[in-house]
Amino acid sequence: MMGVALVAAGLLGSLIGSFLNVVVYRVPRRLSVVNPPSACPNCGAGIRAIDNVPVLSWLILRGRCRDCGTAISPRYPLVELGTALFFVPVAFVFFPTATTALGVASDVVVLVAFLALAAVSVSLALIDLDTSTLPNRIVVPALVTIAVLLAVAAALRGDPGAIIRALVGGAALFLFYLALALVSRGGMGMGDVKLAALLGLATAWVGWPALVVGAFAAFVLGGVFALVLLIARRVGRRSSVPFGPWMLAGAWIGIFFGDALWQGYAHIIGLAGGAGG
Repeated sequence: MMGVALVAAGLLGSLIGSFLNVVVYRVPRRLSVVNPPSACPNCGAGIRAIDNVPVLSWLILRGRCRDCGTAISPRYPLVELGTALFFVPVAFVFFPTATTALGVASDVVVLVAFLALAAVSVSLALIDLDTSTLPNRIVVPALVTIAVLLAVAAALRGDPGAIIRALVGGAALFLFYLALALVSRGGMGMGDVKLAALLGLATAWVGWPALVVGAFAAFVLGGVFALVLLIARRVGRRSSVPFGPWMLAGAWIGIFFGDALWQGYAHIIGLAGGAGG
């Protein structure tokens, strides 16, 4: 059962990844993600259904438009494949394990919420890298949708404490990033602040260790990346580096490994305290 579910998650991820390619291109340009249908940017020929199979179509067409032969960026199949591979561990971690009908229903809603967060993470990371923006058109609906889904899940399992913890975590991380934005005077954008609310909500749902580890990991990853760019002279000391991708990566580290990393850190502190005594 688990194996079938993971394969299904991967296939779903590849399909979602195909749509995310559209989102990443059109949302920053304030275009509809529904109309017009996808077409070759060079010749304008519509993309046939047979040429819209994730990853495989690109390979069969050898990365070129069927009509005019223009090269198609390998980023498209990579996003489709990457989203597929991302959905698999998310489905594994949040696979329903409850034994009651309401429990299973709650677990399924949580799974949907975190698969949605995975899709949003891919789109926001790519858009931020491309344009240094985190569009409200994605962040705000994602925040509302995932909050509602988690509230429904908490109601189904009869655990109001879970959604209260999530809301407190979202508010706490939002206020922390808001303070940073005000202090840095432009060094931290309001898009990052709004994204912090979403990530705080999701990580705190998993648990406080996920929230703390996720927030800390974002600054470690972002700092290392900025340092590497600085050493390579790709940016200057006053250059702006997109932070959204590292916030997202840090949050998922917290979601996947927060408990283990927190317990490991606590164990090290315990050993240090014992040695000092």
